[in-house]
Amino acid sequence: MSDKKEIKTNLKDKKKNVSSPESSFKVIIREIVKDKVALTAFVVIVLILLFTMVGSLFLNSAQVTETNIVEAYNPWGTAGHILGTDDGGRDIVKLLIMGGRNSILIGLGVTVVCETVGLLVGLVSGYYGGNIDAIIMRIVDFVQVLPTFPIEIVLVSVIPNYNPISLIWIISLFGWPKTARYFRAFILSQRERDYVLASKTSGSSDLKIMFREVLPNITSMIIIDVVLTIAGNIGIETTLSYIGYGLPATVPSLGTLIGFANDPVNVVSRPWLWLPATILLLAISLSINYVGRALQRAGDARQREN
Repeated sequence: MSDKKEIKTNLKDKKKNVSSPESSFKVIIREIVKDKVALTAFVVIVLILLFTMVGSLFLNSAQVTETNIVEAYNPWGTAGHILGTDDGGRDIVKLLIMGGRNSILIGLGVTVVCETVGLLVGLVSGYYGGNIDAIIMRIVDFVQVLPTFPIEIVLVSVIPNYNPISLIWIISLFGWPKTARYFRAFILSQRERDYVLASKTSGSSDLKIMFREVLPNITSMIIIDVVLTIAGNIGIETTLSYIGYGLPATVPSLGTLIGFANDPVNVVSRPWLWLPATILLLAISLSINYVGRALQRAGDARQREN
């Protein structure tokens, strides 16, 4: 009887030892909730998304950009214009909602393209290694050394029928190499692990190993990179719009609102033109970065468990 009890005890211990680690989602939630700053930042992001995305559903984009010279330069606190109006008499609150939405959507669009291309390139390069890796990395090096901003400005100037979709592709054209390098580093560390070698030995195809074995193991790294890349891409769009080479003039953007700060008179006498957009941009960037730090800690915790 004592032998049977010992066997049962050993089996229970083994089950505990081989118990699956927490899912990536649970680890992420735990890290964000544990970090009060990250939790506050997450709440701020949700509020900004509600303000811009949901708020824009109740606005007509054509009416928002209509000019009314009589209402030009109304200061904040004016009846009917809480945050005042710009040089064309357009309401700052409405421009802030539409501009914030457009900047965020551009950032999301660029992130989707860059992450998709970068992940595929990094996956192939890191998994196969050797000559394939060397050739792909030389292409990545070439794209990365190009003067990004001047080329983007030229492309914005010469592309016919320029629109927000065009801007997404232009920014993405130079954004994917960094992502490819990031994922390649993780794939290189994964391809020599036992589960990959076992899959190769069992006769699994390379595509199956890459997408069904390796890819799920770097899910947390993908989430981290997506979140942090969104903030960077919003910043790129805002910068281009600030200097007049971002979204078309008829499409509101945080960059075009912040661009009012180019005039010293506006900086001193009309802060309502540029300050709200600046604060919103800072809130977006800082909040995403704080959440990103929590995600990085979650990724490190997940790696340790594995």
